[in-house]
Amino acid sequence: MTRGPIRLDVSITYAVPRTGIPAAVSFRKWVAAALESRIREADLAIRIVGTKEGRALNRHYRGKDYATNVLSFPAELPDGLPKGVKLPLLGDLVICAPVVAREAKEQKKPLAAHYAHLTVHGALHLLGWDHEDEKEAICMEQLEREILAGMGIEDPYRDE
Repeated sequence: MTRGPIRLDVSITYAVPRTGIPAAVSFRKWVAAALESRIREADLAIRIVGTKEGRALNRHYRGKDYATNVLSFPAELPDGLPKGVKLPLLGDLVICAPVVAREAKEQKKPLAAHYAHLTVHGALHLLGWDHEDEKEAICMEQLEREILAGMGIEDPYRDE
């Protein structure tokens, strides 16, 4: 059984062939683990893309002209909502399949474990976690380790 928020809706789209890419059920499991005990309801979308789209998005939104492994786009709540009202919409994750595959090979990590790590990492960004300074990075990395360990996945930072 998938644990996580009371209500979780994860939409997954593939802009690349699905060969070698984990099934949608795996992405949902990883998101549920990242959000467990952190949020009651959540809606988010994950799009698996190729290098061209990943690069274009990274260039447009972050000003960096290369494809990166995962991009997080937190949802922006509409203006005018009554104070205290929260929508379950978390945002979107974009995962670049060729970058993930290359990194997993270079880092000698199982491909599925690397996808799990990046999905958890991206979901935590949607919740507001960041790693802009050393203290934030240490806290976020430790949380990622704990979430992944709970799913039987090795420490993704073990060789750094």
